[in-house]
Amino acid sequence: MTDQRSNTLSIVATDAAPAAIGPYSQGQVVGNFVFTAGQIPLDPASMDVDGEDIETQTERVMKNLDAVLQAAGSSLSQVVKTTCFLVDLNDFQAFNAIYGRWFGDHKPARSTVQVAKLPRGVLVEVECVAVVG
Repeated sequence: MTDQRSNTLSIVATDAAPAAIGPYSQGQVVGNFVFTAGQIPLDPASMDVDGEDIETQTERVMKNLDAVLQAAGSSLSQVVKTTCFLVDLNDFQAFNAIYGRWFGDHKPARSTVQVAKLPRGVLVEVECVAVVG
């Protein structure tokens, strides 16, 4: 069965993930794909950073990412590619353990890079591309 979606853009918005803190959307659906904004560890209710360590922050990031995907009609099991940003690659092992638990047996393509700084002084950010439907 072929889904005949148009190429129009559809904005993804959900209260289950942090509101955008700049001029962008939580995600965009075009055709059969959703492109998420980078999710950082903000609690969607308070908009405060959730945790000070990589484990707590990664857990929140994955919850936020999952919420945006669900709002788009997708899921973590439909993720094609992630891009992961860490302030310190020494945190990679701890990050990877939590990231891997959220994806289970599903293994999307991934890039992980160390960056000098992330918004609100957080330690981790993850964005993705996933199939919708």
